[in-house]
Amino acid sequence: MTGRLIIVGAGQAGFALAAKLRNLKDTRPITLIGAEETLPYQRPPLSKKYLMGEMSFERLLFRPEQWFKDNDVEVHLSSWVEKIDRTACEVVMQDGTRLGYETLALATGSTPRRLPASVGGDLDGVYTMRDKRDADLLTGEMRAGRRLLVIGGGYIGLEAAAVARHLGLEVTVIEMAERILQRVAAKETADIMRVIHCDHDVVIREGTGLTRLIGKDGHVTAAELSDGSVIEVDFVIVGIGVSANDQLAKEAGLDVANGIVVDEFARTSDANIFAMGDCTMLPWRGQRIRLESVQNAVDQAEAAAAVMMGGETPYDAKPWFWSDQYDVKLQIAGFNLGYDATLLRPGSREGSASVWYFKQGKLIAVDAINDAKAYVSGKKMIENGITPDKTLLADPATDLKQFIV
Repeated sequence: MTGRLIIVGAGQAGFALAAKLRNLKDTRPITLIGAEETLPYQRPPLSKKYLMGEMSFERLLFRPEQWFKDNDVEVHLSSWVEKIDRTACEVVMQDGTRLGYETLALATGSTPRRLPASVGGDLDGVYTMRDKRDADLLTGEMRAGRRLLVIGGGYIGLEAAAVARHLGLEVTVIEMAERILQRVAAKETADIMRVIHCDHDVVIREGTGLTRLIGKDGHVTAAELSDGSVIEVDFVIVGIGVSANDQLAKEAGLDVANGIVVDEFARTSDANIFAMGDCTMLPWRGQRIRLESVQNAVDQAEAAAAVMMGGETPYDAKPWFWSDQYDVKLQIAGFNLGYDATLLRPGSREGSASVWYFKQGKLIAVDAINDAKAYVSGKKMIENGITPDKTLLADPATDLKQFIV
């Protein structure tokens, strides 16, 4: 194809698609449309080093402005698509402008869920953490001695809590489920991370939801919790998950089901439209899943680029994730969906451990806490379909290399 490719979304997946196509010597015109006012940038450091003032925004940019000019990638910033006209093969911009395409790629990402206004979600001082604007707003709030309430004990919430404690704030985390990380990790991993946060004086209240936020003059001042208690707060960070940005695709008549449905080649139900990243519902191991990770955004986008160049290799996701909290690096290999057994393996040094997940006797994932050897070995085992002997695995003296030789 030599006609124009329009990429809707200038995040990790959108940029990765454009960069990979140019790396493959593709010469078609590319237009990249981003709602933010900045060039594409890395998001994970926003809630960590950028928020702590340890990294400038310029260091987060994937490429400087000159790269886009040199590679003939036309960038529309502070812009968004209102409608896809599939019959005319055009997108309609927010100002009514129409742009024609031969191929369209949707890399629209996801949006953090917000608290409803009925419980105080519209008060000033209530934030989510997703983009540069969120991080810049939070920078003004993150001052030593202030009181932060984090709603949600998933990775986003716990990472925010760690940064706040590092900066000297008083932090309370509430989690409506019976424990933190309930949806994404085993009890063993949650127990380890809970101890780490408690050692850093974070107050964690599990099995505790929010009844309402209380405000004064339009700004949040306190929170009434489900157990009847009221705590005073200076600001709130909401980390209760994200929703796929699939409305544009849905309105265009594409197949949507908690994300834009794609096949193993990242194609939607329209052969001229691809989708990639957090917004997609992709096939994996006989089921459909959504993978909310930088790794998947890049890998799926690069696989789609190869297909656009005429390749026929299906995308086989090999999930991995990470989370940095204090001086703890949690690395995750595989996807623990549907696990029915776990094994806790002590690490070779103090403060290290790993949790291994099994489904019907087969190894499917591993959480490595300050244990790079367990992560690397576990990742290789999963990718090669190797399931280690559990008795040997449980013994910290066992060299994990023996399972992958």
